[in-house]
Formats: sequence, structure tokens, C-alpha cells
Amino acid sequence: MTNGIRHEFRRNRIAAALLGTTLLGGGVIARLAAAQATSPPPISVPGAVKLPGFAELVAAVKPAVVNISTTQEVKQSQLVLPQGSPLNDMLQQFLGPGAQRLLQQQKARPTHALGSGFIIDPNGYVVTNNHVIDDASDIQVTLADGATVAARVVGRDTKTDLALLKIPASRPLPYLAFGDSKKARVGDWVIAVGNPFGLGGSVSAGILSADNRDIGAGPYDDFLQIDAPINPGNSGGPLFDQSGQVIGIDTAIYSPSGGSVGIGFAIPSDVVRNVVDQLREHGRVARGWLGIQMQEVTPALAKAVGFGRDKGVLVDVVEKDSPAARGELKQGDVITAFNGAPIATPHDLAFAVAGTQAGQRVPVSVWRDGEERIFDVIVGSERAQQKVASANVEQNGGGTGNE
Repeated sequence: MTNGIRHEFRRNRIAAALLGTTLLGGGVIARLAAAQATSPPPISVPGAVKLPGFAELVAAVKPAVVNISTTQEVKQSQLVLPQGSPLNDMLQQFLGPGAQRLLQQQKARPTHALGSGFIIDPNGYVVTNNHVIDDASDIQVTLADGATVAARVVGRDTKTDLALLKIPASRPLPYLAFGDSKKARVGDWVIAVGNPFGLGGSVSAGILSADNRDIGAGPYDDFLQIDAPINPGNSGGPLFDQSGQVIGIDTAIYSPSGGSVGIGFAIPSDVVRNVVDQLREHGRVARGWLGIQMQEVTPALAKAVGFGRDKGVLVDVVEKDSPAARGELKQGDVITAFNGAPIATPHDLAFAVAGTQAGQRVPVSVWRDGEERIFDVIVGSERAQQKVASANVEQNGGGTGNE
């Protein structure tokens, strides 16, 4: 009986203790709630104005941006060992009498490359860089919905590193429009969409850092410099302005490490549009040709020819039977204007001539014998000149380059 009372008492004490703990916990909660009611709210800035983003632009343009994968067949080089070589004897000892034949066998091994592109027509025309599809035996284009289709090359231009592809379209495809790259100003926002390192649909933003960059990639360099991060795989992808129009094609980066360091280059849309139109219509690009070799006018050269400025192009050589020769241009002339446009550098003249249709008569302003003179020149065709040069190489076994 006594033990029963003791056990019951002990249970009651435990229950009281537990209840006391519960009551104590409730008191703590109540005090915490009261403290929170008197504490200031968490930090926030409800009145702040949000900076505009690019989400709506990206959502609108991404369906027309594609990923490009290519396959090239690369042959391994032969290893030929001279007779009597100690290495040859050693290999024959280990590989048997057929060692030399085994070494000389060439195996073709496929290599793969990734790039970007974008659709410019609902019927399936796709623009990219030429280096993305160069020497490809197979080109596959992956659309934004994940569908992958084979592409064929319509035309390509190595001098501007541009290519036009065609993919089948069972329905009208979303496509992009070219903007006016000449209206883009240094400091404007730009947005790049592409396939860096195989990460399709990646978006980056930055500003237009500079324009008219010559990076030594080709004779018609006129790149936009951007700080929007682009990396290997972005090549061929579109560069947008804030209206969603394409003002460039991401093409190259400056990078000691192989990744983005904030210096990228894009081909301006004004160059792209002209080349793509010709590729679509003719499958090739026909540029104007003058037939001279030239150099930039330096202060020393200007003084030597009695020219009062250090802007212009000095004619070094006039090719025989060229448009320049027929137009009476001579060695030592300083070209100061072409078809009404001022010429300050060889780069200016190369672009002006290349953009002129073959057969067009244009005025060329030159400084000769202490006075300004104007000659009418009928521009020739660069492609026709290349055919002549090729024929001369086949006949004579050699040839010389010309501007």
C-alpha cells in the first residue's frame, strides 16, 4: 500500500514536472512572439526602382537561335622510316615484317565541333560562321524545341568568315531580322545568345566596347568589339540590340586562357546582310576589283610625293590590263576618294572597292604631280580575276597575289 502510494506520488511529480516544462515552453513562445511584434521588419527596399532586364527580349528571340554540330574526317599522318634506321629494325623485331606497312596505314577518325547560328527566313535559312562548318562532312542543326535536322551548305565566304545553311522546314520557322549596325553606338547594351561549350541557349549581356576593329582575321575586318562574355561555341550566334534585332555575329575572342576575358568580336550586320544576300542568290560573293597594290600614306611618304596630308592610299603597283590601268591610274598616285567617299587607309579602299558592283563606272580622286585629279574607272570582278590567276598558276606553275 505504501509502495503504491509512493509510485503514484512519483508519477504525479513527473507529470507535474512535464506540465511545468510545457507551461514554461509556452511562456517562452509567448515572450518571443511579443519580442517579434516589437522588433523592426527585415531589411528590404520596397520603393526601389528595378533596372530593366532582358527577359522579354530573350524569350522572344531564343526560338530562332540554333545549335550547330559538325563532323569532320581527319586523317592521321603517315610515319615513314628510312631504310636502315635503327628504329625501323626495332619495330620490325616487335611488329614483324609488316611493321612498315602498318605504320603507313592511314585511319580516318571523326572529329566533332560545336557552334551557333540563327534562322533568318521562315523557310529554314540559317546563318553561321564559315569556320564552324568548314570541312564538315555532316552538319546537324538543333532547334530550340530540341529537334535536330541535317543542314546543307548554300554558300560560304572565307574572307568574311560567313556561311549560309538550309534546313528542311515542314512549317514556317521563327526567324530574326537584321538591324543597322551603323546606328549602334559605343556604350550601347548588347545581348549574345548561343551555344558556348555545348551549353545551348546561353545568354550573356554587355556593352559595345568599340567598333571598326581590325584583328587580322581577313582582308575585310570591320569587327564590333563587345564585353558581353562569349566563349568557344558562341561562334556564329547572333548579337542583339535592345530591340531584338541582330546587329552582329559573334565570331572571335581575345583570350590568353581560351575563355572569355571580356574582349569579344562580332561581324557587323551591315557586312553580314550584303554577303548573305549574295550567298542566297548566287551561292558565292562577287566583289569589285581594282587591280593595284597599295600602302598607307605616312608623313614621310606624303612629304616624298609632295602631298600635304598623311591620309590616303599610295599606289605601289598597277596590275597590267587591270581596271586601274585602263582607268589611267599610275604608280605613285595617292588615292584620296573612291566613288565620292573619302579614303584614309588601305582598309577604306578595300571595303569601298569590294562593295562596288563589277562593271560600274566610278570616279577616283588622286593626288598626282602636285594637284588633285579625277579619273573614271570601270570596276572589275574579283572572281573573274581569281579565275585568270588560277589559269596562270596551272600554266606557269606559279603566281603572285594582288589586292
